Amino acid sequence: MRYLAFDYFMQIHYSQPVDKCYFTIKCIPTETVRQHLEKLQIILNPDTTWIQEQDAFGNDYIFGSIETAHSDFFFHITGEVAVNRTEREFLLNERGVGKYRYPYGLTRPGESLKRYFNSLEVAAQTTDYEKCVYLMHRLYQDFKYEQQVTDVNTTAEGAWTLGKGVCQDYAHIFLALCRMAGVPARYVAGMLIGEGASHAWAEVLCDGKWIGLDPTNDLIVEDSHVKLCSGRDAGDCLINRGIMIGGGGQSQSVRVSVMDV
Repeated sequence: MRYLAFDYFMQIHYSQPVDKCYFTIKCIPTETVRQHLEKLQIILNPDTTWIQEQDAFGNDYIFGSIETAHSDFFFHITGEVAVNRTEREFLLNERGVGKYRYPYGLTRPGESLKRYFNSLEVAAQTTDYEKCVYLMHRLYQDFKYEQQVTDVNTTAEGAWTLGKGVCQDYAHIFLALCRMAGVPARYVAGMLIGEGASHAWAEVLCDGKWIGLDPTNDLIVEDSHVKLCSGRDAGDCLINRGIMIGGGGQSQSVRVSVMDV
């Protein structure tokens, strides 16, 4: 068992005051076979009451509203999580697995990505697990990590055409490849030791178990990754989402850290 302390801070600045806002924040580590939340502290500014719920994908989140005018909003979530040295999470509920089998949203492959998949030796791999690990290795080899060439709306096809991108792009392309191979796969948003920002990877369903694979780093997820939430693509895992009245333009800064306790 490994004990990790995490610190997630996000600040949003508005060019004009926001009269009122409604927010949803998905930044609470998920309770799974692999990890257990030990401590949690949530600070919001402006201070307000909030409610904790769970979405259709099993992710914990908080939501609430700020009824007073404000030019800045930040949330600061800290705590500790105990992580098992295992890459597997057992499938406790088979309902809803179908939504991870087929193309969706930003993971939909286009002709270029389909051609790439057809050029690979996926059929030569014996098991679903071997197929997914093979796809991860090939993607790591054939795609380049580079910041500021894509954005949150870039599709798997768009990133693959560019030939470079960030962890969100690796995850989206990998999901597209796994689903084309017939393996259910889901997007994961989380944190990783040494990153300094949020991270994204994937979980694939093999032999009744979800297995975490990190195509950006070409490795099997073990005890250095902290899972926050999962879904069909990044749109299901937005850390912060809200509706504002007023506010004008906005800018945001994010600071993330994970370290051994």
